[in-house]
Amino acid sequence: MGKVNRDEILSILDEYNKDEITIATLGSHTSLHILKGAKEEGFRTAVVCEKGREVPYKRFNVADDYIMVDKFKDIVNEEVQEELKSMNSIVVPHGSFVAYAGLDRVENDFNVPMFGNRDILRWEAERDLERKLLVESGIRIPQKYNDPSDIDRTVMVKFPGARGGRGYFVASSTDEYHEKINSMLKRNWIEEEDVELAHIEEYVSGCNYCIHYFYSALKDEVEVMGMDSRFESNIDGLCRIPAKDQLDIGMDPSYVITGNHPVVMRESLLPQVFDIGDNLVECAKKLVSPGMNGPFCLQTLVNDDLEVIVFEMSARIDGGTNTFMHASAYSYLLFGEFMSMGRRISREIKTGVSEDNLDVIIT
Repeated sequence: MGKVNRDEILSILDEYNKDEITIATLGSHTSLHILKGAKEEGFRTAVVCEKGREVPYKRFNVADDYIMVDKFKDIVNEEVQEELKSMNSIVVPHGSFVAYAGLDRVENDFNVPMFGNRDILRWEAERDLERKLLVESGIRIPQKYNDPSDIDRTVMVKFPGARGGRGYFVASSTDEYHEKINSMLKRNWIEEEDVELAHIEEYVSGCNYCIHYFYSALKDEVEVMGMDSRFESNIDGLCRIPAKDQLDIGMDPSYVITGNHPVVMRESLLPQVFDIGDNLVECAKKLVSPGMNGPFCLQTLVNDDLEVIVFEMSARIDGGTNTFMHASAYSYLLFGEFMSMGRRISREIKTGVSEDNLDVIIT
């Protein structure tokens, strides 16, 4: 089956009652504030939820309608899609949606109108495409190693897809790389096919800032909405142990994201932040039209030369936006009111409805 046809999506959108739009998403990742933000903008909300995981959405009262499924991947099933379309739903994709539904099925089988650019999701998932977009945007990124035998310094090893840091590891030599790969295979942390897709890049030492942007296609403007840093297990726990004891324990560090905390960046670095966002958006328009439509995130490190180095991209709403379900320092500067990323998405949809150009921001 070929890719979902944009004309078909716009035809479905044309049949919607624009006065009764529902904002829908999968019950995971950033859905709490996506739904809360939608309600604040006056929309009806719906959550597709795996049975047994609906408690947060009911306790926080963010969803008007529940579509219960056996597995998250069932959101792509025809009956679920038909129910979403009967509600005049616009689906907001996030990391769990892509991971559970499967990128191929999102591209080929899911014909419910979605906010943003569904084509750009693959550019996040495939490291070579992600790197191409960042390089052609003129953004400083870590050096890549094409073969483990070329490792000549400390490197970070990553695997494809939205894994939340699971399986990432640091190695300082070719031998250490293979030792850790074999250890992970034995523990079933990765599969054999993952080894061929391993992405090896130089380890950059610096402070972590995950920068959350929103590109408004309706205004043709890049907004900086917030920043966060991550709590990662078990590296954070390991760093609390004295160095001599770390050696005795012999624990392999992992980088599984377990939480996030809000941060602000030194003000003199913000010109770099805006330049990076602007450059990425302009390049994405050319490489994967209509480009970086809506929320995106760049995970960065700032070194002691005060250089902002990008090491990863999220081409949709990122989990770190949960740190400003009300507002961040930056979204408050911009809007002068409580503005989460979820609410910003719904504000854009609301504007699209009122100006009758919803087709610009929907795929």
